[in-house]
Amino acid sequence: MQLATLNALAEPNRLHIVELLRDGPLTMGEIAERLELNHPQTSKHLRVLSEAGLAEAHPVANRRIYKLRYEPFEELSVWLDSFRLLKEAQFDRFERLLRELQQKNQPPAK
Repeated sequence: MQLATLNALAEPNRLHIVELLRDGPLTMGEIAERLELNHPQTSKHLRVLSEAGLAEAHPVANRRIYKLRYEPFEELSVWLDSFRLLKEAQFDRFERLLRELQQKNQPPAK
C-alpha cells in the first residue's frame, strides 16, 4: 500500500496535484490551469492518483470534482513514524552511552 502511494507521489506533477488538493477539492480544469498542464496530462495524473487511492472524483453536473482521500496519507504517516521511533531509540542509546563515558572520565571526588 505505501509502495503504490510512494510511486504515485514520485512524479512531480502528481505531487503538485496532491499539494493543490490539500487545500480543498478542485475540478480537473482548475488543476490543469494552476499547474499549466494540458487536460490529457492532468487526466492521466488524476487517474494514477485515483488508482493509488490518493484521490477520488465526485461528479457534479458535467464536471468531476477531485479531492484527496486521507487514509493513504494516514497509513504513510504511521509507516514514517516507525522510522522516527527507530531514530529516537538510537538517539536515546547514544545519549546513555555519552553519559556513561562522561561519568567514567570525571575525576574521582575528593
